[in-house]
Amino acid sequence: MIRRGFTPYQSTSKNVSGVQVVTARTKWSFGTGFTLVETMVTVSVTLLIFLTVSALLVYFYKTNEYTLEQSTAVEQAREGVENAMAILREASYGSDGSYPITTAATSSITFYANVDNDPLIERVTYVLINGTLYRSVTQPSGNPPTYYAGSISTSTIATSVVNATSTPLFSYFDDTGSQLYGQINMADIASVQTTLVIDVNTQRAPISFTLWGGATLRNLRLEP
Repeated sequence: MIRRGFTPYQSTSKNVSGVQVVTARTKWSFGTGFTLVETMVTVSVTLLIFLTVSALLVYFYKTNEYTLEQSTAVEQAREGVENAMAILREASYGSDGSYPITTAATSSITFYANVDNDPLIERVTYVLINGTLYRSVTQPSGNPPTYYAGSISTSTIATSVVNATSTPLFSYFDDTGSQLYGQINMADIASVQTTLVIDVNTQRAPISFTLWGGATLRNLRLEP
């Protein structure tokens, strides 16, 4: 706080040619300084502004970080679903003569398909374990070929999968479009639908994102 004051006048005198001359001029004086209360108020306001700005920065950082994580998880799942359905459409008999689909459950499926465009047919499994969807591919080996001693490669297809019990990962349908339940006869499966619910943090917004995909088993449609 600046305090200003002035002395009304300051006089001087001198003798000029025997005449006493008196002059006067105004003199201003300036004083500066803060009281203790003013200092405390200034510090408090500055601290409040700093804390508010810091809180906003942390909030926006966390929000953007979560949005990025959610977007990444959804994009990974989308690519995984598209790839899985493309492979499933080409399901065919195994190199050992096995039927194209060997197991069909709500959270897993195993079938045979050529995933690498070589002369052999691989055994492919998609399975959901603790919120992560995995794919394992088994190469046949031996002559005649079998899958028991073949090399296995495993990759992650999707993370943060939060399907509820009422939302199966895999659903199966016959050639009339009717959904199959319970103990499924592999020969009745004509198409497969997958549903993935993705949410990296179920305790906060935005809400979960649901992905759907479907595949008709082309190599089985013409079978009697």
